[in-house]
Amino acid sequence: MIFTLVMIYGIVITGCKQKEGKVEIEEVKIDLLNDEFSEAKQEVKLTMDSIAQSVKDGDLDKLISFHAYSPKFTEFKNGEVRNNGEENEKYERGVFGSVTEVLKFDMNDMKIAVYDNVANVTLHSDFHLKFGEDLAIINEQMSLLFLKTDNGWRIVHEHHSPLNKPEE
Repeated sequence: MIFTLVMIYGIVITGCKQKEGKVEIEEVKIDLLNDEFSEAKQEVKLTMDSIAQSVKDGDLDKLISFHAYSPKFTEFKNGEVRNNGEENEKYERGVFGSVTEVLKFDMNDMKIAVYDNVANVTLHSDFHLKFGEDLAIINEQMSLLFLKTDNGWRIVHEHHSPLNKPEE
């Protein structure tokens, strides 16, 4: 009788024991070259719109805030030697701080390519800026390299070069 009770107790205990569930983790493959990262792309587009608006508003501090200045920051413009963040900020404050009126600030043929937490924005600028009575028309090829930071998408590299107009 004792033997039978021990056997029944053993069967009940083993039957009540919870089954160990296997947790399967499916690895999601990210294709950095081909995935669109649509949400991040929209965030970068909104950042570009905010950059344009800060120029139109003459808000230099806001414009500068879209940069992630660090020892890694670089800029190329007009075939000159590479600039760092300090030189970039000084230049942008000097130029955009002297603008008296923004007549046109078009960013044409913009392409945003996101690679997870890095984005490359290329465009053709068509900026018509007044400096007092003087009009400056800036037609450039621009590349802006963005990094997603805790403060949003920030510029870590700029490249500006003249845009050649097709002969008419």
